[in-house]
Amino acid sequence: MELSQYHRADFKQFVQDHLNEDPALLLFKYQGKTDFDLKAAVQQIAARQKAKKKLPSWTSNPDLIFPASVSLEQSSSEETAKFKSNGQSGQLLIDLTGGFGVDSFHLSKGFEKAIYCEQQEELAKIAFHNLETLTPDKFQLVIGDGLDFLAKSEKHFDLIYGDPARRGDSNQKLYKLADCQPNVVATWELMKSKANSILLKLSPMLDISQALEELPEIQKVKIVSVKNEVKELLLIWNKNGIENPPEIEAIDLGRDKSSFSFSSNEEVNAQASFGEAGKYLIEPYSAILKAGAFKTFGIRFGLKKLDANTHLYTSNEVNPDIPGRIFEILEEINPKKNELKKRFPSGKVNVITRNYASGSDAFKKKFGLKDGGDDFLIGTKTASGFKVFWCRLV
Repeated sequence: MELSQYHRADFKQFVQDHLNEDPALLLFKYQGKTDFDLKAAVQQIAARQKAKKKLPSWTSNPDLIFPASVSLEQSSSEETAKFKSNGQSGQLLIDLTGGFGVDSFHLSKGFEKAIYCEQQEELAKIAFHNLETLTPDKFQLVIGDGLDFLAKSEKHFDLIYGDPARRGDSNQKLYKLADCQPNVVATWELMKSKANSILLKLSPMLDISQALEELPEIQKVKIVSVKNEVKELLLIWNKNGIENPPEIEAIDLGRDKSSFSFSSNEEVNAQASFGEAGKYLIEPYSAILKAGAFKTFGIRFGLKKLDANTHLYTSNEVNPDIPGRIFEILEEINPKKNELKKRFPSGKVNVITRNYASGSDAFKKKFGLKDGGDDFLIGTKTASGFKVFWCRLV
């Protein structure tokens, strides 16, 4: 691929002039009317539109080039990349799985020099162009396998960063770390011998306990969510770190920047309290649920669980510092069509099910309901059976 076409003034001007227009219509309207590659220009417009929320400062920079949609989808957001860069510093960083380079760029801010590795040649050239544009003369480009380069390199790194690919050869989803590429489990000893610190970004689908079995020397796990949607799992190892049971921290990068930390031993040894629903129902933020702090969360905030497998909690008092959604129970509802029609004549009510007899979509279909408004129906299981509560957010 020749990158020179992306630097043409008329190419760049066309992209900037049509950023808010329909890419398909642009292809039709300007076919045969430009001296540059129209398809490539429209692809740049479509990519910027798609990544506008995820990468706001990058999409607003006319000098950057965007790759195909798959690489964009797999890229970190600016928000999560900035979070990962907090506290990272030193002389030399290596990103073993560079991708689009968003993590490489943000992580590199605390380092004198950085090495970007990527096996896909076209993607590597695009990313390196962007990295040179944003931070000239800081990066070394390696087109090829990052672990192969690491094994042959005589350098020692302050930080090794990797984002193992989360799909196999047949595009299936993978849930074990050893099944991802590159295989950081098989090369763990090599990585440790070359680094002061290792930071691995993993898919939210990965099983945390399984990952810790595969890499028992991990000292910290961070579960990162944005606006209550889990985005990344981070595994952290430091050469001079303490080899205790790993600390697990659930962080939400939403408006309140909530954080909840505990140890795996604390959760194993915790004894949950159970009880029927009181005045309030509390649902922990998604990062806490992903972290598996099912008993620790209730104990920490003096809450009772509704059931061993129901990760909803109850209290008769409101604690505004609880990292979760708090619902006030207005009434327990008999889930019958006539009863629900009387309560919600418009059919509009937000439906949530947790450890219930059916999922929320099936519940809505059965009773002719649709999400909306300020009211919630929460179907769940308590020690005395399945129940439905009419609630509102506090």
